[in-house]
Amino acid sequence: MSIYADIILDHYQYPRNNKKLDVPTSTVDVSNPLCGDELHMELIEKNGKVVEIGFTAVGCAISIASASMLTEYVKGKRVKDLVEISKDDVLRLLNIELTPNRIKCALLSWEALKKLMDS
Repeated sequence: MSIYADIILDHYQYPRNNKKLDVPTSTVDVSNPLCGDELHMELIEKNGKVVEIGFTAVGCAISIASASMLTEYVKGKRVKDLVEISKDDVLRLLNIELTPNRIKCALLSWEALKKLMDS
């Protein structure tokens, strides 16, 4: 197994930020009907920065690991900078080759983040 696969497995087994927040300023629900993955993401924004972010999910290892890694990445960043995060940025976080169906799983958290930024 590669180091990147080990990192994904670790984020799947011990997801970071896998929690509901007490008083989120934004929340969103997204799903992937192809595989049944469901993701709820919420954040607390203060002074233009993400001070806290959390998610709950039912899904495959890729979607949960992606959500864990992405929430770690965005914590503390300015909200205006988050709109610049691309699909490729998220796929680079995972750093493994994915089939087209698995790419959709990997990008579910990115879809949630984009919707949070639009709300």
